[in-house]
Amino acid sequence: MFDKKSGFVALLGRPNVGKSTLMNHLIGQKIAITANKPQTTRYRIRTVYTDDRGQIVFMDTPGIHKAKNKLGEFMVEAAMKSLHEADVVLWLVEPSSYIGRGDQEIIKILKQSLKPVILIINKIDTVSKEAVSEAIKAYEEQMHFDKIMTVSALRSTHVPELLGAIFQMLPYGPMYYDEDTVTNEPMRQIVAEMIREKALRALNEEIPHGIAVTIETMKQRKDGIWDIEATIYCERDSHKGIIIGKGGSMLKKIGTQARIDAEKMLEDKVNMKLWVKVKKDWRDSDILLKNFGYHEEDEK
Repeated sequence: MFDKKSGFVALLGRPNVGKSTLMNHLIGQKIAITANKPQTTRYRIRTVYTDDRGQIVFMDTPGIHKAKNKLGEFMVEAAMKSLHEADVVLWLVEPSSYIGRGDQEIIKILKQSLKPVILIINKIDTVSKEAVSEAIKAYEEQMHFDKIMTVSALRSTHVPELLGAIFQMLPYGPMYYDEDTVTNEPMRQIVAEMIREKALRALNEEIPHGIAVTIETMKQRKDGIWDIEATIYCERDSHKGIIIGKGGSMLKKIGTQARIDAEKMLEDKVNMKLWVKVKKDWRDSDILLKNFGYHEEDEK
C-alpha cells in the first residue's frame, strides 16, 4: 500500500490564459516559457512538485485552438493526449462571464472525458470581485465541476490552496520521479525554449509563430563555462532580416537575454552564439517538424 498521494495533472485552456505562468508558480521555478502572445507553449512540458503529501506531475499543454497547419495539429493533439493521461484536469479560463466558441468546445471535450476537473478562474487581479462571481456563475451553468477556484497565476494568489486541492483529489500511489526532480525535459530543449521565448518577446506580431529553435551544440568546458550554439529558423527571408536586426542588434538582444536565463538554470557562465536560417513553410512539413522536435514520445 502507498502512503502518499501521486498522479498526473493536465493544465488545459485556450491560448494565453496563463497555463505556463501558473505551472511555474506551482512548482516554484521557471521551466515553461511565457510571453504575452497566443500559442507560446508548443510541447507538452512535464514538471514535478514533491512535498510531504506526495508528488504531482504537471503537464503544461499548448492552448486548444483551431489548427491552421501541421504544427497546430501537433499542438492540439499534445493537449488532448495530456487530457487522456491525466488523473486530474485543471481548466484555466479568463475571469469573464462570456464563454466563447473555443471554451464551449473545451466543455464538450471535458464532459466526454469524465475526468475530475478543477475550474480555475485566472487573472483575478485584473477584474472586480463581482466580475469573478459572474464568471463562476456562467461556468457553473455549463457543467458540473469537482471544484472551482480563483487564482492570479502572475501574483501567486491562492496557489498554495490550489496545491492542497489537487492533493485531495489525487489517488495514493508511487513516486514517479526522485524528490529533487523538477522536470524531465532535456536540458537542450529547455535552452531552445528560452531562446524562443526571448524572440517571442522581442519581435513583432507576425514573426514569432514562424520561429523554431534548435540547439546545434551544448558542451561544458573543464572550467565550467558552457558553449551553446543555436539556430533560429524562420519562414521568410524578410523575417530573417528582422530577427538579425540592424547591425545584428536584435539577434544580440535575444542572445543576451537568453544567456542570462541559461546561466541561472545551469548555474555557470554561458557563451552563446546564435544563427538565423530560413526554412520556408516548415510548419507544414512533417520532416522539418520532427527535426525541430515536434513529435510525441510515448511515456507514463
